[in-house]
Amino acid sequence: MRLFLFLFLGLVLSTTALAGVFTPKVIYGNDDRSDVYETKNANLVALADATAGMFPASKLKLNAQGRYDYDKETFGQSYGTCDDEPFRDQPAAAVCSGFLVGDDLLATAGHCVDSEQDCRANSWVFGYRMQDPKHAPDDFEADQVYRCKAVIKTEQSSRGQDYSLIRLDRPVRGARPLTLRKQGLLPVGEPLFVIGHPMGLPTKVAGGAKVRRWDTSKSFFVANLDTYGGNSGSAVFNEKTLEVEGILVRGERDMVSSGGCSRSNTCADGSCRGEDVTAISYIQKLIAP
Repeated sequence: MRLFLFLFLGLVLSTTALAGVFTPKVIYGNDDRSDVYETKNANLVALADATAGMFPASKLKLNAQGRYDYDKETFGQSYGTCDDEPFRDQPAAAVCSGFLVGDDLLATAGHCVDSEQDCRANSWVFGYRMQDPKHAPDDFEADQVYRCKAVIKTEQSSRGQDYSLIRLDRPVRGARPLTLRKQGLLPVGEPLFVIGHPMGLPTKVAGGAKVRRWDTSKSFFVANLDTYGGNSGSAVFNEKTLEVEGILVRGERDMVSSGGCSRSNTCADGSCRGEDVTAISYIQKLIAP
């Protein structure tokens, strides 16, 4: 599934312009998560460039070089993972994900930023991703780190829409706002992929997923995306159009205990509850001219 995703995107993207109380997430079927460095396709990298991780502002420390140090405790250390758990040696520093929808506008899950206090307490970092299999960023350049200036609109419900639109303290450099679906509903069965920060890890891309069903309210759809806590706020993309279809917000339990250590919860495709994705129409209406 992972190989298919990158072969598919390599073909499509080369010819396509860049058009709380919440349960975390899980693996469905094969683990389809991959690091951004695993593809050389510039357009896929550009989608990842528009992805940000949310960090507690208190955890980012300005160093003597004018860059920001961050907590590099690994996924394995933080969660006591089993030795064979993927990505266990990578840092797990982000607490939510978000994505650029305007020069200084960022969309995320409502339960990630639901107040001005949350806005002030957190920073957003673009470009938090692995450089190669062994090397995470040592620190962040100042122009990678943004503060939340204001919450434009936030809504959250444990069984409905869950989103926030925030304004950052300045326009984002080095990234282009993502293209959003403007009208209509994504059909059931359509292929999807997601970009975000599962368990606070550096940016991951995960495909091999599809729409299972729409909730009767039409405020969110359910998909078999390989996502976790930390992915909350991630952009969920239509694999055919590359438009953002929604915001990852909640799903199945993500980690389970196994012989004294923790590992990813795995569900067969089509089983378990699925992952809930708030329709992007809520954001589109707020930013539409």
